[in-house]
Amino acid sequence: MNAGASRLRPADGRRYRLRDLFTPLETLLSSGGDVRLALDPQSRLNAYGCAPMPTDEVWNFASSTASSISEAAYERAALAREELVHKSLFEEVDVAFDARVEDMRDELRGHLQLPPRVDVVFSPSGTDSQLHALFLARAVLGRPPVTIVVGSDQTGSGAAATARGLHFSSVTASGVSVRKDGSIAGLAGESIAVPLREPASVIAPRRDADTEVLRAIETTVARGAPVLLQIMDASKLGWRAPSDACLDEIARRWPGKVKVVVDACQMRLGRRRLRFYLDRGYMVLVTGSKFFGGPAFSGALLVPKGFSRSLDQNAEIAPGFFDYAGRSDWPKRWSALRSRFESRPNFGQWLRWEAALSEMAAYYAVPGAFRARALAELVAGIDSMIALTPSLGAVSAPRHAGVDDEEFAHATIFPFTLLRQGEPIPIAETSAIYRALARDMADDINGSAADRQVAAQGCLVGQPVRIDLPDGAPHAALRLCVGARHVTEAWSPDAADARRNLQQILDRIAHVLVKIELLLGRADRAAPLTTSVSGV
Repeated sequence: MNAGASRLRPADGRRYRLRDLFTPLETLLSSGGDVRLALDPQSRLNAYGCAPMPTDEVWNFASSTASSISEAAYERAALAREELVHKSLFEEVDVAFDARVEDMRDELRGHLQLPPRVDVVFSPSGTDSQLHALFLARAVLGRPPVTIVVGSDQTGSGAAATARGLHFSSVTASGVSVRKDGSIAGLAGESIAVPLREPASVIAPRRDADTEVLRAIETTVARGAPVLLQIMDASKLGWRAPSDACLDEIARRWPGKVKVVVDACQMRLGRRRLRFYLDRGYMVLVTGSKFFGGPAFSGALLVPKGFSRSLDQNAEIAPGFFDYAGRSDWPKRWSALRSRFESRPNFGQWLRWEAALSEMAAYYAVPGAFRARALAELVAGIDSMIALTPSLGAVSAPRHAGVDDEEFAHATIFPFTLLRQGEPIPIAETSAIYRALARDMADDINGSAADRQVAAQGCLVGQPVRIDLPDGAPHAALRLCVGARHVTEAWSPDAADARRNLQQILDRIAHVLVKIELLLGRADRAAPLTTSVSGV
């Protein structure tokens, strides 16, 4: 849609953009991203097993990966489109769209309690925002940095490419076909990976993460290269690194030579901690589609005060980067930079952010005391259920209790491995069970009526995280995730109702674990799931 419109004459482009707004809403919500958003022709689900329209048929505990859109968020997107169409009857579509996106920056700052001096750069996904951070770091540092990625083993699948300025997909959000892993013209560079997992037979955070980060920076700076340090808060397994003490040492030892961007795409951090990062001059990667449960693919880069001074009319823009941003993505006060980008409204990106903002508004409308209590109770219940399920091996997650974490002192991602006779099952079987969880598997279970009823319920959990151990074949961890929508839906001013609502969430999680047990038992007695399950 966007790529075709961008090649038309200006007048034709405006007409086609207005016409595009009348595309079915679910089609718009699935547009303006990369191939992961494409809907399967039969299931009408994207690559994450999520629908672009509301559905109550599948229980979602997969917010570390993606969520289907809620009824309230869908209605917000529909109303936003209606309002933009109305405004476009009196002014150009591009002008009305640009004004609405600018208002959304204020709305996002308001929900996150950020000051006006923090700028917001919107993008189709957190992966795209990583490229935006690399572009801004190059502009501020004056030359290409070496990107050091902390948590390289637990970040998005495209991060290895974006850290080096490479294409992470075969098509950009603007519809331009590219070669995956090929260089983005003018943006390609070097990167250093710092994995977080301990290189041993146990699944635990490495104890020398701070040392490895400092060593990587020291080596890079010693050869005269500036650094873009991408730190992790929180990883796919809910881990954070490096420590605050390590960040203090970096600031002391290499002032002006290291720019920091925080991978907070999971958005599992308190608002005070978010401001802590920005006050230190760090850029922060965020999304509306992980913890907050907006539809997949809504990214943004939060930029602290001072960066815009480096973005004057003469700032060098890598030629290939023009395919990754449009004019409305940049704040209006960055007028010189904006003027060099094409006016190319991404309606899908905009509507997904409209939906995400409605989820944020609903979450922060819940009293803070209840948010903290709800997460604490869910943590206790889920930890207990995983520990009591024989076929699950809990992956310990460090707790980050502290004044800046607020309700996120409690874990909201619960990773576990699937065990048979005490040993992790093969990665292919874990992936098959992950897919089977989302499907009605009643006909595949030879058990009681109650067992078949459990097997019939579709349940989404976080995608498998690959784990390579030095003394065996690779396996994977699945993840149960608590998201903002669980807290929002549990809230009630009536304490008894709220308790019942929280119990219902825990009952559903117990249901998921029972279904996993049934699927593992079926695989023991029959043909492997890998031969009978194909796709979500």
